[in-house]
Amino acid sequence: MKKALFILSILFVTMSYGQEVKQIPQINVSGEGKIKVVPDEATIAVTVETKGNNAKDVKKQNDEKIDAVLKYIKKMNLAPADYKTQRVSLNPQYDYEKKKHSYNATQTIEILLRDLSKYDELMGGLVDNGINRIDTVTFQSSKMAQYESEARKLAMKEAKMKAQDYVSVLGQKIGRAMTISDNSQTNYPQPRYAAMKMMESSDMSAPRETLAVGEINITANVTVSFILE
Repeated sequence: MKKALFILSILFVTMSYGQEVKQIPQINVSGEGKIKVVPDEATIAVTVETKGNNAKDVKKQNDEKIDAVLKYIKKMNLAPADYKTQRVSLNPQYDYEKKKHSYNATQTIEILLRDLSKYDELMGGLVDNGINRIDTVTFQSSKMAQYESEARKLAMKEAKMKAQDYVSVLGQKIGRAMTISDNSQTNYPQPRYAAMKMMESSDMSAPRETLAVGEINITANVTVSFILE
């Protein structure tokens, strides 16, 4: 008897709960905000690579070139916080045909260039002082956080406008937002913005242009659920 009453109590509570749950009319929409900006700085990763048969000599040669590179960077008046050693390696290489070992030493320096007008001078000087590998050149904006915020606001405005367009046909209005999902992905421009090949000019005395900066596309995507009134 007690067991039967217990089961009936559970059923009653479940039915009561089910009756209390109400579906809230909602509309789900997406919005996108886009902003185009011209980069004003670049992150550059460059490497000195040396090879040889003696590990000690290879490392010494590499260190000497890096020393010259760092001294040149200091002459360019870059802030100490804007360049750093990113990676150092010394690896043995084995030639199976000659049955001999050789060694490969690399040191990579990452540079934040805040003045793009110095790009050509910097890159030319780095190569002259021993850099023999340009790994990556990424162009960016010093105001990236500000522009990303503006893009998010534009995305929300578009989502709200979409929702208003849909419900206006039905004679309804949108209420407060129930959920907001950020679907944005940050994409930083890669070296396609840089023309590494020297541009030929009929006037050899004219400054060489080796940089095509282009624009950064900053995009924000959101999904919003609004209550229908």
